[in-house]
Amino acid sequence: MNSSGFARFSAIAALVLPSLALAIPPLVLADSYSPYPAQKFPRQVYWGDTHLHTALSGDSISTGNRLMPEDAYRFARGETVTTTTGVQARLSRPLDFVVVADHSEYLGVIADLVSGARTAENEFEKRWLQGIRERKVRELTREYHSYLNTNAPWRPDEKQERSAWERSVYYAEKNNIPGQLTAFIGYEWSTTLGDQHMHRNVIFRDGADRTKKIVPFSSLDSTNPEDLWDFLASYESSTGGRVLAIPHNPNLSIGGAFPSDAKVLTPEYVAKKRRFEPLVEVTQTKGDSETHPVLSADDAFADFERHSVPGPELSVEKERALRKKEYARSALQTGLKAEKRVGENPYGFGMIGSTDSHIAISGVEENSFFGSFTLLEPPMRAKGGPMAARFASTSAAGYAAVWATENTREAIFDAMIRKETYASTGPRMTVRFFAGWEFETAHGVSPDVAAVGYALGVPMGGELHKSVNVAAPSFLVSASKDPLGANLDRIQIIKGWLDADGSTREKVYDVALSDARQVGSDGSGVSPVGSTVDVDSATYTNAIGDSQLATVWRDPDFDASQPAFYYARVLEIPTPRWTTYDTVRLGTDLPKHVPAEIQERAYTSPIWYSTEED
Repeated sequence: MNSSGFARFSAIAALVLPSLALAIPPLVLADSYSPYPAQKFPRQVYWGDTHLHTALSGDSISTGNRLMPEDAYRFARGETVTTTTGVQARLSRPLDFVVVADHSEYLGVIADLVSGARTAENEFEKRWLQGIRERKVRELTREYHSYLNTNAPWRPDEKQERSAWERSVYYAEKNNIPGQLTAFIGYEWSTTLGDQHMHRNVIFRDGADRTKKIVPFSSLDSTNPEDLWDFLASYESSTGGRVLAIPHNPNLSIGGAFPSDAKVLTPEYVAKKRRFEPLVEVTQTKGDSETHPVLSADDAFADFERHSVPGPELSVEKERALRKKEYARSALQTGLKAEKRVGENPYGFGMIGSTDSHIAISGVEENSFFGSFTLLEPPMRAKGGPMAARFASTSAAGYAAVWATENTREAIFDAMIRKETYASTGPRMTVRFFAGWEFETAHGVSPDVAAVGYALGVPMGGELHKSVNVAAPSFLVSASKDPLGANLDRIQIIKGWLDADGSTREKVYDVALSDARQVGSDGSGVSPVGSTVDVDSATYTNAIGDSQLATVWRDPDFDASQPAFYYARVLEIPTPRWTTYDTVRLGTDLPKHVPAEIQERAYTSPIWYSTEED
């Protein structure tokens, strides 16, 4: 259209459009034609790492790392960062949120000694600085962890601790860009009693105006989680803020993560834990904590990236009793049992993954694993030897996935509180999981699963109450592959429940299978998806599996009188493990004690069935 033609169109439009508007019924003008303005539920999954260490952590800098929080935030934003060993590192895609959770114990002290910003003034600091100069890594690491308790021979004064904390807060505030990268203010409380890990990552919803009013509570103050919860309650009361804590590595807790003793699980204990610990980190570089073969003997996928502390030689019965207090699935069952006695479920937690990287790099894709400590970065791995073999069992995992309304501290934190989260061992697959009483088979092929799910049910992290009109609940679940990753093998639903006699039970159901495979009438007999992995070249193809799986599943074994939980587990087809990539890229030998392939996975937060009517 030329200029004269456009002028004539404008003149006609000026005459016609006002009269046309008057002809439209007012009701249509007042309402929205689009269905989306009325939908307030989360439509976006956000990916992040809630557990990242920089050189401000004593064990990070003692093992060689020199990267600081600024480097960690740059990397999370998708920029290229050069690691301490000279490796250029970059994510395949930026993260949406991150928590630089440096240890509150001796926060920044050793970094300042190394940089010269602080002069060694006592025997502890002098010995530490000398050890770093002499590269006594093992000795320093053991000593550091032995000090993470109230019997430590020395600790910084409050002025030093406050100054270090304000530095961490400053970095987070500077790099928090809502809508691009959400940088939470946080730290790690790191109780280590012998080999028993009882650590928590503390995450604030708030900014500097509130968080600078406190000095972080550390294991130098107390090694008791209840004292940490009391501190968090005091913070909320005095500032009007909001904070949560995320336990991690229950697999390394030597039975301390999920106590079942009635003397421990008092109403007061349960109320505090429910208030401040809505999530558990179930997968990360130190291993996977979903379940254990000794606990889930009938689960073909239970033996995955397992790094429990062995302890003494135990009988199967004694090991089972120990592992029940270390792994998430058994803890969820313990929670159902405790709720009967206490009135509240102490272990009604959601699930996330994160890295626990100590090199300021949140890179855990198998084909781009930069290591969790400087000693495990690629140039160090290329040297081979006993150290490389020792660390070969380290996992390249994981990430936290959060369904939130927007990429801000407030929205992501609130989603964590309501447990609308899932854990990934690395791939960014998209997973939805709902429970309800009205889902029908056709809903599994709906073009908008979320709209159906929220309208007719509750999402992951929710609770489904008893219905008097429907025989059994149905579950709407869908998963899409990581756009840059492998196809999907299957979706499973894991159920845990209480029998009539109060015994805990579990069962794994294959509910959606790729490649047109079918579940047998008895729920078993599903053939493996196969493998396209070429170990010699560390490659695979997506010639098997499906890019998307979805279904509606109804529990065939449902008993309305039995409390239960359900969560979805999504499995990829086999792909090369990071150690297999190393054999090709670094020329190292494939360690015999780790598999050449891995089936990456995601775990959703559970949905609980309550026998009480809503």
